[in-house]
Amino acid sequence: TYPTETPLNSAAIAPLRPYVLLGGGQEAMSVTTTSMRQGKFETRFWHKVFEEEVGRVKGHFGPINTIAVHPSGRSYASGGEDGFVRVHHFDENYFRARPYGDLGEVED
Repeated sequence: TYPTETPLNSAAIAPLRPYVLLGGGQEAMSVTTTSMRQGKFETRFWHKVFEEEVGRVKGHFGPINTIAVHPSGRSYASGGEDGFVRVHHFDENYFRARPYGDLGEVED
């Protein structure tokens, strides 16, 4: 279970890393009265085994409606209420990071 304080609209599983990507944000009808920071319009990365949030990526000015990870696991796209589709490419730090130590690869 991956609880958040805002509504979620989309989720995707990262194929190369033990993460689940979640997207959402504040309800669309409240967006015009809220700053980007308060609306939490960001992709959230959760460890799929430990069920803890390990990071966030900002980029949208409204709720994220969809997230899709490229089959290679090297990038993902997010589409938001702001009318933009953003393509995010992971840098090498993403693949080297070990937030819980060297646990080996997670088997599906």
